[in-house]
Amino acid sequence: MIRFECDYGEGAHPSILQRLQETNLEQTPGYGEDVYCAKARETIKKLCGTPKADVQFLVGGTQANLTVISAALRPHQGVVAAQSAHINVHETGSIEACGHKVLALPAKDGKIAAGQIAALCEAHRADASREHTVQPKMVYLSQPTELGTLYTRSELMAISDVCRANGLYLFVDGARLGYGIAAAGNDVSFGDLGTLCDVFYIGGTKQGALFGEAVVLVNPALQEDFRYLIKQKGGMLAKGRLLGLQFSALLEEQAKLYLSLSRHADRLADRLRAAFSAHGFSFLVESRTNQVFPILPDTLLDALAKDYSFSDQQRIDPARRAVRFCTSWATKEADVDALCADLDRLCGAPESV
Repeated sequence: MIRFECDYGEGAHPSILQRLQETNLEQTPGYGEDVYCAKARETIKKLCGTPKADVQFLVGGTQANLTVISAALRPHQGVVAAQSAHINVHETGSIEACGHKVLALPAKDGKIAAGQIAALCEAHRADASREHTVQPKMVYLSQPTELGTLYTRSELMAISDVCRANGLYLFVDGARLGYGIAAAGNDVSFGDLGTLCDVFYIGGTKQGALFGEAVVLVNPALQEDFRYLIKQKGGMLAKGRLLGLQFSALLEEQAKLYLSLSRHADRLADRLRAAFSAHGFSFLVESRTNQVFPILPDTLLDALAKDYSFSDQQRIDPARRAVRFCTSWATKEADVDALCADLDRLCGAPESV
């Protein structure tokens, strides 16, 4: 079985495993208070242009999301997000379990717009009974989104401006950030996130690390006592140096390894897009990151499922479904070759070939 259902099916890049092996028997302080985490923090602050930021390492994306959101919000406040946002559909109500409502907005291709956020805030202020409703206080975005689409720099700037005008924190989930930064046509940099966001994180779990996310707390108001919340929410790793070592390996030299692995995944995803497109198939959304969402007939999907794993996205009509094929930092060129060849075998060679 060749697996395309996610981007965290493999272990870790060999250079990370080598560093872990080389330092395996060293003794260091725990909980991220070691020299390796200190080095990784400085690397990240320099990369993002945020010298005054606090950088903390958590073990996974769900812990990062619920810890950041619960740290930022008071009990009567909620977080604004797209209906398709990860915190709204894939985290088992973790945000609600912390006592905060997700204020979901309709999304176009996984994205919400500055105007929607402004309208929500205005409607809340204009409500004479507003004290009886949840107060919006944070906006959560993913870059890339759950559908692999990207916010442009101008879109992020507009959302950031609305957040600042309305006293909202802006939080960007970067679990797949590298795949977005490396994508063709992207114009958002690490530095842009450092300028426009109050808090964001750089994903490791889906980007070549064994596990881990690096949370960058830009706004000083979010830095105080944050480590208390990491511990309380179960996101603090006792052997914290394992996280620092991994992020140093991925992000040193201006994120050389991180972006190289991301470009690899994006390039192979582009090959899959071209193969599906060559056979006349359309897509649920257009994107250039590592997630591909073709709309395919059930008969073809049944045939492909014998040798390939992929994720169902949604039913389009009685005979077709949108599915997700996801490449990763470790996807093999030969596996993409095999899928492209099987598409030709099952559908007939494209006329252009």
